[in-house]
Amino acid sequence: MTQAVVKTDFNFPKQKDVYHGKVRDVYNIDDQYLVMVVSDRISAFDVVLPEGIPYKGQVLNQIADKFLDATSDIVPNWKIDVPDPMVTIGHFVETYPVEMVVRGYLTGHAWREYKAGKREICGVPMPEGMKEHQRFPKPILTPTTKAHEGHDEDISREEIINSGLVSKDEYEKLEEYTLALFQRGTEIAEKMGLILVDTKYEFGKKDGEIYLIDEIHTPDSSRYFYLEGYQERQDKDENQKQLSKEFVREWLMENDFQGKEEDKMPDMPKEFVNQVTDRYVELYEKITGDKFQKADASEVLYRIEKNVTEKLSELL
Repeated sequence: MTQAVVKTDFNFPKQKDVYHGKVRDVYNIDDQYLVMVVSDRISAFDVVLPEGIPYKGQVLNQIADKFLDATSDIVPNWKIDVPDPMVTIGHFVETYPVEMVVRGYLTGHAWREYKAGKREICGVPMPEGMKEHQRFPKPILTPTTKAHEGHDEDISREEIINSGLVSKDEYEKLEEYTLALFQRGTEIAEKMGLILVDTKYEFGKKDGEIYLIDEIHTPDSSRYFYLEGYQERQDKDENQKQLSKEFVREWLMENDFQGKEEDKMPDMPKEFVNQVTDRYVELYEKITGDKFQKADASEVLYRIEKNVTEKLSELL
């Protein structure tokens, strides 16, 4: 029977502590390595939903693995090895307290701000007369603060530098890396018949060097449109066909949930959970061009513990 991994509580060799995020459980191994277990939890509106999505963690981890390899010539990244389909082991780094969000199109949060009459986001001007899902003249950077709990907050370049969150020199380097990574991701997506609409990157520092960390170009951190038919749908003011978590948000909104305190979380029927799994598998196959191979998930927690422990015994 397939188990969705919604909670982990491992005790790995030389483990110092563990951070349980919305989706990832990150184990600190002796301040040397991080073991990132990508769970099957799913979040929307900054709330973790009550049901796990089988194979979602494997999908996210394996997409990130491919894209970390495909961008390692742009910026060093934290990955050392992927000992299990749901786990990446990497360098322990000091993380920057901002997430670098880059947007190629007026969609999602940016569109909601625009529709409310704002013509600036994170200090970046947005042109007049744009339609939802329209491409920006050039990609814009809209960073956010990194919140351990609750909502990340929009922040401008000037606020980041002036407050000392990140030094000017380092922030400019993060900007440079972010735009180069987005360009690479855009080119790869285009070859697969997709548009990389927006995404976020996280960075850290070790021994004075900047590293790309966490996941990249996954459906949890990115939004994709289908390239075919994009312009026709724009011309007809139709919704874009997209591969992202947006359909989960839309389902929640249809069921009167938007993450507000007074909102009641709807029950997630098994049929919907299976649909979400199918959408994640579809994105994996669409973005990588590879057939998704479901790992044996009958004893998944035992499998993870065994694979990680064996790898750590080589590293430590």
